[in-house]
Amino acid sequence: MSEQPPEPSEDTNPDDFEQIVAAETDRDPDLAVIEAGSRTLRAQAGPPAADPVPPARPADPEVDKALREVEAELAGRWGETKLEPSVSRIAALMDVLGEPQRSYPSLHLTGTNGKTSTARMIEALLTAFDLRTGRYTSPHVQSVTERISLDGAPISHERFVETYRDIQPYVEMTDAAQEYRLSFFEVLTGMAYAAFADAPVDVAVAEVGMGGTWDATNVIDGSVAVVTPISLDHTDRLGSTTAEIAAEKAGIIKPGATVVMAQQPVDAAQVLLKRAVEADATVAREGMEFGVAAREVAVGGQLLTLRGLGGEYEEVFLPLYGAHQAHNAAVALAAVEAFFGVGAEASRTLDVDTVRRAFATVASPGRLEVVRRSPTVVLDAAHNPAGALAAAEGVREAFSFSRLVGVVGTSADKDVRGVLEALEPILAEVVVTQNSTHRAMDADELAALAVEVFGDERVVVEPRLDDALEAAITLAEEEDEYAGAGVLVTGSVITVGEARLLLGKG
Repeated sequence: MSEQPPEPSEDTNPDDFEQIVAAETDRDPDLAVIEAGSRTLRAQAGPPAADPVPPARPADPEVDKALREVEAELAGRWGETKLEPSVSRIAALMDVLGEPQRSYPSLHLTGTNGKTSTARMIEALLTAFDLRTGRYTSPHVQSVTERISLDGAPISHERFVETYRDIQPYVEMTDAAQEYRLSFFEVLTGMAYAAFADAPVDVAVAEVGMGGTWDATNVIDGSVAVVTPISLDHTDRLGSTTAEIAAEKAGIIKPGATVVMAQQPVDAAQVLLKRAVEADATVAREGMEFGVAAREVAVGGQLLTLRGLGGEYEEVFLPLYGAHQAHNAAVALAAVEAFFGVGAEASRTLDVDTVRRAFATVASPGRLEVVRRSPTVVLDAAHNPAGALAAAEGVREAFSFSRLVGVVGTSADKDVRGVLEALEPILAEVVVTQNSTHRAMDADELAALAVEVFGDERVVVEPRLDDALEAAITLAEEEDEYAGAGVLVTGSVITVGEARLLLGKG
């Protein structure tokens, strides 16, 4: 393939790689332009969009009954945390289904943090350019149907049931021929790829469940491979260093593809670049071929200047909080440019007005999402230290809380201490709790860790999430002097999803 815009010269010192990758232009646009742009772009976005998360349960009792039956059958399979590293089962299922994943081009995403938000941005951009999209992401916030989207919206509960029943005979046929039955995630992946072919879609956006090489999604041939920031997570399965984890994630890079890389730790970047060379893939790197040229906090989000593969895109309003979301936006834009051949076959930008309209519509539920005012309650699905640090920085930047109370419920298999340490500087007090899943860390165990990090006087224990939310809101409202207090609910996607329901969303 043709090369992307200028590569560094051959005499570039490899030791300077970290500094180069981390570099980002720091230009401050005129404040008046920023304010005017924010008003204009928010107007372009139109009225507030409907909740992007579907209702947790169907209103129709018959549909609800059918969905519960499907959910029970899926739950009887291996869960997402029990894995046998192989794509043989999903490949066998795709074979008997007639290889539906090969009936449309794909963009494939891996990384540790930011995958779902980036996938949603890619989807919004492709949709704005009049392409019919299918998006497969995980995990879900409230309803399993969120994982499979068509035309920018989760498929209906009815269609989810129909899709499962359509492929069920082929799933059972595959089960009978394999040493192990297909897992929960493998069946959902088969459902997504079949639903996309049936729609049919013009392009699919698929997020890996874990890793890359042996992830069930990896039966697609993504013409664009997107790698969001890599950090330590799932170390028991993927490796104990970012280089080892990158080696697994690099498995989505297919021969001749374009690789769009977010800023990475040096050892991870080296592994990804080595794989790209082996696959004769073209590489576009954040901080070199593309990036965030400028950003300013704006009402309801942030105003960006993005440097794409084909040029700059100014006054892009993104209705999401945090520097990490700006970087996700840069990656998403570069991925879509690469999909359309910008930077390789054409030296031009995409239509800037279309790009602005697309980004202005982006929503990412459970990612620094405000779900209540007086006091303000913010939800963030951070579940590892890197995600928690990004959330903490985003809260500091976007909100002016005089006091912030945390509600934290984590999974037992995560770096819980690392998450708590990342949150400690921004939380006045923390209410530790647990969600309803078997993976949740016991509230008392979590409290013991929290006391070590926060001190005994700053920790409250409420095992039930509803009680924890009530306690945190009461603490935030405790005294008049704390009229600007808020609540941050975090630690797990499940915790955030359940809190979202309890607070009246979805």
